Amino acid sequence: MDRRSFHRAGVAAGTGLFAAATGGRAYAAAAHQAPAYPAPGYGTPSYGAPEYGAPSYGAPEYGAPAYVLPAHPATGYPGAAYPAPGYPAPGYPEPPYVPAYVVPPRAASYGAVLSDGLTVPWALKQIAAGDLNVCFAECGPAEGPVVVCLHGWPYDIHSYAEVAPLLAARGYRVLVPYLRGHGRTRFRSEQTPRNAQQAAVARDLVALLDALGISRALLAGFDWGARTAAIVAALRPERVKALVSGGGYLITDVHAQADPLGAEAEHAWWYQYYFSTERGRRALLDRRLRRDLCRLVWQTVSPTWRFEEEVFDRTASAFDNPDYPEIVVHNYRWRLGLASGERRYDTDERRLADRPVITVPTVTLDGALDPFTPPGRGRGYRDRFAGPYLHRVLDGIGHNLPQEAPGEFVRAVLDADRL
Repeated sequence: MDRRSFHRAGVAAGTGLFAAATGGRAYAAAAHQAPAYPAPGYGTPSYGAPEYGAPSYGAPEYGAPAYVLPAHPATGYPGAAYPAPGYPAPGYPEPPYVPAYVVPPRAASYGAVLSDGLTVPWALKQIAAGDLNVCFAECGPAEGPVVVCLHGWPYDIHSYAEVAPLLAARGYRVLVPYLRGHGRTRFRSEQTPRNAQQAAVARDLVALLDALGISRALLAGFDWGARTAAIVAALRPERVKALVSGGGYLITDVHAQADPLGAEAEHAWWYQYYFSTERGRRALLDRRLRRDLCRLVWQTVSPTWRFEEEVFDRTASAFDNPDYPEIVVHNYRWRLGLASGERRYDTDERRLADRPVITVPTVTLDGALDPFTPPGRGRGYRDRFAGPYLHRVLDGIGHNLPQEAPGEFVRAVLDADRL
């Protein structure tokens, strides 16, 4: 099977992942339907933390979003408080969350790493961690080495619909959290600013590792997820075994962001400027406009990826989180210096403004068709990685690296772990 045919097969095989858990439908062909698996008996992890089976701590009840964001004069948030989004609460299932997912046997265009058929039980779990009650997917043996896979915008955990079970089958304990403002991840307090500056999102990841009793993990991500993983690797290298970064070195320098780019590069960032306007914020509050906007981004940044509408719908349900509009708007306004962050992150941001060198073993991936891939095949950021290092450009691939090229992404994780 050629690479493009494999991508289409991967999309078809992956459409069932988490569908039951997120309230979506399972779209896989009848022959590939997974049997109902009991909750995976992972046992008590070796670090002594409490057992995380099909969640015993109980998922919080999420009614229709009704809060109004309080004003935040201390952090300099522009404008008045945002009204609650005018759309119904998503229909999430009640616990236990025990979907199952099957990757059927198929020819592997990327070599032996994808040549086997897999049957992997999954569970969605919820845990209090820092400012958030984090929803995350988990699969694989509880005693296995930990890999945390981090999604970007406008995506969700389903970017790893095929990557995660392949890693789990090779003995890894795989965690795929919804980032703040996405899916069932919620803020623990209505009074917490809906802040999405880079240091805040990175602290969320450290808080999740702390809550789960994980001292060290391999981090893999793209887009927001790559930035988050790189920040933790730069500021807390003792917590990171290795790094896979889709897009290279993505740590944001807000001051440098003030300099204009070439016309083509600026055009690729159109939504960043759109969200700087009230018109763009209102578009994110409208469920139909929000989905149309995100679908257009998928199409333009991954020009050869022919995804099914069901695949998009499965991910788009994560955009119905009541905090989603505010998180997205703040992230992009903050990058442009149009919204302030919180003072508690100032020290981290000062360190990040110096573009710190990352010393952990790293594999960087660039999609050749990704409009955000810088020219030079990674030379522009090579000096930011001082440890063992590999770089690859994926021909014919766009921005959503793990979902467009799951085999290459799995290979990058395995290689990073061996560096």
